[in-house]
Amino acid sequence: MYRVILVDDDRLIVRGLTTILPWREMGCEVVGTATDGTEGLKLIRELKPDILLTDIRMPNVDGLTMAAAVKSEFPGIQMSVLTAYRDFDYAQKAITLGVCRFLLKPSNLEELEEAVREMCRRLDAKMPVEVETENDEAHGYIVANALEWMKEHCTEHITLGEVAEHVYVSQWHLSKLINRETGLGFLELLSRMRVEKAKELLENPANRIGDVAYTAGFSDVAHFSKTFKKMSGRTPGEYRQEMARSGKEEQEHADR
Repeated sequence: MYRVILVDDDRLIVRGLTTILPWREMGCEVVGTATDGTEGLKLIRELKPDILLTDIRMPNVDGLTMAAAVKSEFPGIQMSVLTAYRDFDYAQKAITLGVCRFLLKPSNLEELEEAVREMCRRLDAKMPVEVETENDEAHGYIVANALEWMKEHCTEHITLGEVAEHVYVSQWHLSKLINRETGLGFLELLSRMRVEKAKELLENPANRIGDVAYTAGFSDVAHFSKTFKKMSGRTPGEYRQEMARSGKEEQEHADR
């Protein structure tokens, strides 16, 4: 019996899906239900189902990121989406991230049964090549979203756990993905982002180096200077002088 989890913020739909489909006849068993994405992900991690039937347009949930998170962290899971969101590009992206079927509400019984039977068929066949391809797409989507969020918040005291929570995967899984995609660990990547932010701030001579350090997210000036030199090959002061000379040369060239 394949283990199934149902997730939808409409309790009536969850109840209906639980009772209306011939689960046992299809070789399935509903082992858990949830009414929000966070609860659904928690159940997935606890129960490790074979099949997930979910709405990905729920309050406070980035549906595509959630779909990618599920496929990235649990590559063997089969997932279909049941949603009222009618957008072809959105549906197409969901399919590339590993969604088996994109069903528009209200779906009839035949469509739902066909989706479940197809997911069972894929599980029966294992489909290793397709799973791996979808998995790579999901990995990339998760990392891209994580890096974008990190850049937006790099000057704050963020943790790997906060980034992982934003993209709906575990800390361990995100750490592995970031290292695989960038070749860097989380802390080194964060430091590099902060150094790039510091470079922008240093271009303004009115910004004192001490203020730049704290504004860029470093806890103290000494650590900032050491990290900056390690990653750029010069101290913050040397970098500022270099930028000033470069700017002066460009201006002189323009005036000729």
